[in-house]
Amino acid sequence: MKIADIDLGSRPVLLAPMEDVTDESFRLICRQQGAAMVYTEFVSAEALIRDIKSTTRKLTINAAERPVAIQIYGREPEAMVEAARIVEQAQPDLLDINFGCPVKKVAHKGAGAGMLRDIPKMLDITRRVVKAVNIPVTVKTRLGWDADSKIITDLGPMLQDCGIKALTVHGRTRAQMYTGDADWTLIGQLKADPRMEIPIIGNGDITTPQQARDAFDKYGVDAIMIGRAAFGQPWLFREVRQYLDSGEYSPTPVLDKLDLLRRQITESVDRIDEYRGILHIRRHLAATPLFKGLPNFRETRIRMLRITHLDELLSLIDEIHEKFLACPPPAEE
Repeated sequence: MKIADIDLGSRPVLLAPMEDVTDESFRLICRQQGAAMVYTEFVSAEALIRDIKSTTRKLTINAAERPVAIQIYGREPEAMVEAARIVEQAQPDLLDINFGCPVKKVAHKGAGAGMLRDIPKMLDITRRVVKAVNIPVTVKTRLGWDADSKIITDLGPMLQDCGIKALTVHGRTRAQMYTGDADWTLIGQLKADPRMEIPIIGNGDITTPQQARDAFDKYGVDAIMIGRAAFGQPWLFREVRQYLDSGEYSPTPVLDKLDLLRRQITESVDRIDEYRGILHIRRHLAATPLFKGLPNFRETRIRMLRITHLDELLSLIDEIHEKFLACPPPAEE
């Protein structure tokens, strides 16, 4: 599958853009584990053009993580165009426009999924951004604003006509946020529409290698995107890739998972500082399924999420390692 001239191979699996999650270190780990392309945390156009340092830092790209996309969001066409030009100078492989973020502070201000209530403006922004840069532009959005306005099958061809090179669809409405189940039916209908010539990327509730294969087989998408399921388990990409290629996969050994977790912790601290780096990595520590096989883990988990010093946290990971050796979890089916 290609996006413009970017060849992502057969049935590619992509890492979704996620705020406070897809930093440079995590992106690189996911690429090394099998993600065909990764996306930065989404970047505010307004903050970018005001040169807010915490925002401009998100444009840093490691050559080893390519292909990589930078995603921007905003509600004003002029700001989005200016931000797109700034992003182009960072030399990502493509620029993605976020029309899907459902959180209130974004959507209720008219940005992200808020654009699903103003389609003319969405299309205007898309056309102007495409014309403003020389790199491929893609869009990520949702089925619609709510259950009564699932417009993606009509919206897809209109966005394509604006010149985008691929379209990612999350199988929920904005009103759903992340509740309920993702509905891939309309994603499949959009992909089957003979008017659609650009790649369609499906997103939502892909948590296992089997679900990844079913998304390709049942809905015919060109690629899939994994988001929240990657929290605390970047090895999911390796398992999914192996299953898509061979029809089977070998579960990642526990000790390899712990090594990846240690790496995430230390690189988070190195990138920021000890206190904030540990705060940043807690989302992964809290979400990882790695510790589910350990008995009586609750107290250890509470302790892990309260630690503020790197040495203490790494020592606790070593303790957990010993617990796994003493009480191996059951084999995955």
